[in-house]
Formats: sequence, C-alpha cells, structure tokens
Amino acid sequence: MKKIAILLLIASAFSCKNVQSVTSKDNSDPTKYMNSIKAKDLKKMLYVIASDEMEGRETGSKGQKKAGLYMIEQYKKNKVSFPKGATDYYQHIPAAFLNAKRNQNLPDSENIWAYIEGSEKPDEVLVISAHYDHIGIKKGEIYNGADDDGSGTVAVIEMAKAFAKAKKEGHGPKRSILFLHVTGEEHGLHGSRYYSENPLFPIANTISDINIDMIGRRDVEHAKSNNYVYVIGADRLSTDLDNAVVAQNNKYTKLDLDYKFNDPKDPNHFYERSDHYNFAKFGIPAVFFFNGVHEDYHQKGDEPEKIEYDALTKRTQLAFVVAWDLANRENRPVVDKK
Repeated sequence: MKKIAILLLIASAFSCKNVQSVTSKDNSDPTKYMNSIKAKDLKKMLYVIASDEMEGRETGSKGQKKAGLYMIEQYKKNKVSFPKGATDYYQHIPAAFLNAKRNQNLPDSENIWAYIEGSEKPDEVLVISAHYDHIGIKKGEIYNGADDDGSGTVAVIEMAKAFAKAKKEGHGPKRSILFLHVTGEEHGLHGSRYYSENPLFPIANTISDINIDMIGRRDVEHAKSNNYVYVIGADRLSTDLDNAVVAQNNKYTKLDLDYKFNDPKDPNHFYERSDHYNFAKFGIPAVFFFNGVHEDYHQKGDEPEKIEYDALTKRTQLAFVVAWDLANRENRPVVDKK
C-alpha cells in the first residue's frame, strides 16, 4: 500500500506539472502576432476611414460619427469588446466641455474605446491612443486626413486585432489594454483631455500611453527612405519606457529612430501637440510615434493613395511590440524623471 501511495503521489505531481506547462503562458516572443499586422488590412480600413463619405471627420460631425460606427464594426468583427465598466464603445463628451476653452461652436462628440482585459494584472492599464477626427470640409473641399490621423486610427484597430488573436491562442496580455480613439484633437487635444480628466480606469493604474499620430508618410528630411519614425517623449518621464522602445525596435523592426523632435528646445513643440501630452501631464510615461509633416499636412491632398503602406505597417508593428513588452513585463515603467 505504501508503494502504491508513493506511485500515486508521483503520478499526481507529474500530472500537475503537465497541466501547468499547458496552461502557463510564454509571452516572450510577439513575432507571430506582430506579423499578423498586414499592409492590406491597414489599407482596406484606411480607404474607408479617409473616404469622402466620412466628410473629413470634423469633430462631432455626421461624417465623424459615421467613421466611428465603421471603427466599432471592426472591433466587433475582431471580437474586441468595449471596456469593463462601460456600457458601450462610446465615451460621450458634451459640447460644453469641447467649447469651454475657446468656443468654436463644436457639437457633442465621442471618444471611442475598446478593451482587452489582462490575465494577471488586470487593474494595471496600458493606453494605446490615436485621434480619429480631422478638419472636415473647407470651401466645399473635403479634407480626408488619411495620414492625419487616419493612419494612427487604423494602426490602433489593427493592433487590437493582433492582441485579440494572441488572447484567443492563450497569449493574452498580462495587463489590460485600452484602445482609445479620441476626438477633438484638431481643436486643442479635447478628447484626450476629457479622458485624462474623466478616466474610466484610475490614472494611478495607467502604466503608459502609446500615442500614434501620422505614421503613413515621410517628410523631406527622409526623402531617400521611409524606414524611420520620430520618437517623441519616451524619455521625458521614464528611462524604462525609452529603453523599451529602443530594445523592441532593435530586436524586431529595426527602424531608424529619430529623436530630433524630442529635444525640449524643438521650436515645433510636437511633444505638447498630440494626445499623449494629456497623459504625460498626469505623470504617465508616454511615447508619440510620428512621421513628421509633409506637403499635404492639413491639405486636401492628404489622401489614402499617398500613404506608404510598407512604412505604415512597420511603424504599427513597432508600436505593437512596444505595447506587447509593456503589457507583459514584470514591472510597469518606473517614473524616474519630472
């Protein structure tokens, strides 16, 4: 009987070990899911988001709302739900808030959000943001904003799809991820300001913001190659965040990281000009990925046929692997700078 009991204990231990090996998640390599981010999928979505049908996506306009419905359709198709604690995909923003700082007669508008809950640290939240508004119609001409910021909009949706695929296959993120499409950026970063002041998840639990604003073209400084991206803000609050960007790029995407606009003395002040800034103001480490301005910036020529989809794909993949690292690492990025 004693021998039988020992054999049973050994068998039980072996069985438990096997179960543990099956259920434990190795999230060390994002390559498979990074490669699921495809140029053809980004292009298909962008030709809708930046079509004349969306009327330039002016804040609160009929066209913007139509674009929002299309975006929500993509999340539903990819089985990415709205956030825990919300009743739908919208964070409604009243006109009174949008017009409080400088009255531009903006109507009510909405941020759009989607969410994947973390498996081990669900209360810690990584935000991935992009603005989906543009400047609408001027003198009868539709300004479609394919790069600004249709490119970031479709990048966030495609990243969510990749994370959803990973979760379905047992490799979901250990921390929660909020995919946040903000409104009113073109009028003064209003949507991100509203979220940061009315967060669904506590600011203290928000580990970082990855912001994507214009990643589909190239500027004159990089006329010979689109294999680059401007990195802005990563080291302003956290050495860990900057190190993560560099390490993941070196390992997976090998873009030329250009820090020109990260200089605090940069006369363009891009650090203060996109939605990551409203997270950084609250001490949240934030990085802004950007391709720089070009001749079609805020012009009617910012059309989807001018997007360089190979560059858009690779920059989206960089944002994805950085997000993968932040969502799965043992400790959140340390804030070691003021």
